[in-house]
Amino acid sequence: MKIKLQVAGFRFQVSRRNLKARISRAFSLRRAFTLVEVMVVVVLLALIVFALMAVFNATQTAFRASVTQAGVLESGRATMDLMSQDMRAMAPSHGIGFSAASAVNFYAAVTNYASAPSPLIQPMVGGSSSLTNVLENFFILSRGNAGGVPTWYGVGYAVGPTVSPGPLYPLYRFATNHPVAAGDPAALFNNDFGNFLTNLTSGSHLMDGVVALSVRAYDVNGGQMTNYITRSGGQFPTYVTNQNVFYFPSGPPALGRVGFAMFSNTVPAAVEIEMGVLEDRSLQRAESIPNSVAQASYLQQQSGKVHVFRQRVTIPNVDPSAYQ
Repeated sequence: MKIKLQVAGFRFQVSRRNLKARISRAFSLRRAFTLVEVMVVVVLLALIVFALMAVFNATQTAFRASVTQAGVLESGRATMDLMSQDMRAMAPSHGIGFSAASAVNFYAAVTNYASAPSPLIQPMVGGSSSLTNVLENFFILSRGNAGGVPTWYGVGYAVGPTVSPGPLYPLYRFATNHPVAAGDPAALFNNDFGNFLTNLTSGSHLMDGVVALSVRAYDVNGGQMTNYITRSGGQFPTYVTNQNVFYFPSGPPALGRVGFAMFSNTVPAAVEIEMGVLEDRSLQRAESIPNSVAQASYLQQQSGKVHVFRQRVTIPNVDPSAYQ
C-alpha cells in the first residue's frame, strides 16, 4: 500500500513499510548521544567531583584542626586549674630555716637535661628573635586535715625527658602527705620530692607536649621576688635582705631564670604560672621522627603551634610579717 504526502507544495509517494522504517530511524537517531557529548559530560562530572572532594577535604582539615585545638585548650586549662588549686593551698611551715634540712614551703629550679628536650629554642613568628622555652620543676607545701588528723601535704610538678619510643615532653605531678605529729615537714621535700625527681614516672602523668613550664613569685607589693626587698628612701633606694628566701643560679645563665626556695613563714603573695603546650598533630609528628637531631630541627619550626597558658594565682595564706 502506498501513501501520498504533500508538504509545502511537494508531493511524496512512499510505501507504508518505508514510512515506518524512516520514522523509526529518525527517532532512534534523535535518542542517541555523540562521543563528544559523552566526553564533555564526563569531564564536567569529574570537575564537579574534584571540587566537592576539595571542599570536603578542606572542611575535614578545618574540623580536625578545631578538634585538636579544643583538646589542647581543654587539657591545658584543666592542668592550669590543678596547679592553681595546689598553689592556693600553699602554707608556711613556720620551721627553722634555712639549711639543707629545713622544711621548704615553695621551691623551683630550672630543669637542665643533658640533651633534648630542654631547652627548646624556637624562632619567633614574624620576627628575627628567638624564644627559649624554659622547663622548671617546683614543689609546694600545704597543710590540711585528712580524716580529722592535721596533715602536711607536698605537691610537685616536673616535665620528664623523652625516652624513645615514649611520650614527648610529658608532665608529671607528685603528691604525698605526712601527719603533722609524725615528723618534720622537711621530709616531704628532702626525701619524697627528691625521690620523685629521680623517677618521674612514679607520679601521675598529666599530659604530653609541655615544652615550657615556669613559675614566678611576687611579694605583697606586687614586685617579683628576689633575695632583696627594694624600699624607696628618697633619692636612693635601700635594699633589705628578704627573710627566709634564697634565690640561686639554676641552669645555664642564657636561660634567664634562677631557682629559689622559701622557708619558715615566707610564702609569696602571688605566683604566676606559665605553660607552653604543643598542638597534638605537631606533637604526634615529632614523636614519629626517630632521629633526635631531626626531631629537634622539626620542633624548632613549630613555634606557631605552641599554645601559651599564663595565670597569676594569689596565695591566701601569705604572712605579711615575712615582708616587714
